[in-house]
Amino acid sequence: ICVFNSPFSNSRSVAELIIAEIILLARQLGDRSREMHNGVWNKVSKACYEIRGKTLGIVGYGHIGTQLGVLAESMGMHVIWYDILPVMPIGMSRAAGSLEEVLAEADFVSCHVPETPETKNMIGERELALMRPGSYLINASRGTVVDIDALAAALNSGHLAGAAVDVYPSEPLANGPGFESPLRNCPNTLLTPHIGGSTEEAQRMIGIEVATSIVKYINSGASVNAVNFAECDLRAIPSTDLTTVRIVNVHQNVPGVLRQINNILADYNVNKQISDSKGDVAYFMADVTVNDPKEINTIYEQVTAIQENIITRVLF
Repeated sequence: ICVFNSPFSNSRSVAELIIAEIILLARQLGDRSREMHNGVWNKVSKACYEIRGKTLGIVGYGHIGTQLGVLAESMGMHVIWYDILPVMPIGMSRAAGSLEEVLAEADFVSCHVPETPETKNMIGERELALMRPGSYLINASRGTVVDIDALAAALNSGHLAGAAVDVYPSEPLANGPGFESPLRNCPNTLLTPHIGGSTEEAQRMIGIEVATSIVKYINSGASVNAVNFAECDLRAIPSTDLTTVRIVNVHQNVPGVLRQINNILADYNVNKQISDSKGDVAYFMADVTVNDPKEINTIYEQVTAIQENIITRVLF
């Protein structure tokens, strides 16, 4: 079963939350609000700042990072960013040569990277020590990106002036009591329950985007943005082409299957094909020219007869 996610739909919602958190941290509004709810009046201006003129460091300059950079610049911030891929800067933002450069220069550091072996604990004790004294860390990407214990220590020691965290290494399975974290009660620390993309607008766009991906997968075989499946795509067969069919095959990812499929297609004109795998499942697509409709059934029967075949479809 091909499962899809929506990597674009909630980008704006997350970026807006980060901007709000930058302002909240700069003014210590989380602590002031909690104090007021406890009946304490504490009007202070020490260590409270405007964000205009401050530097925002973005780690991961993708869909969310670019949106965040545009919003931050519109509020007068300087933006630097680091990404492992070469990306064109937007606006007046500047690419940094390394993660360490971002950490050393930024007043606010915001993480927007995927969960991979390379990003696990990419912000740990060493990286936090590289950040400027009195700076702020924000993580709304994945819970494994930041070492929570090291972050709590940096906050309690005063090295960091504050933090905002929306994602955690371990999260409750349902709403209600039971959330535990070393970050609870750390000074000037905003904790939110993984709500970066939780807006009405984002949820609506997620529904549309996922449904569109499913329809495209059914109609053309495209599996781009699948989370549990190899991502493959081929340009659409022109509607005027009545002699080409698309063979879509899912099979066990073991040696020799592609050889069997290509032997079956060897007698036909294969216009284009693609194959990829993820785990123990492989995905294959090919556009084949047939001169006789009976040939379609022949190809289908031969491919489905392969022992490692899981499912085969023919699309027109």
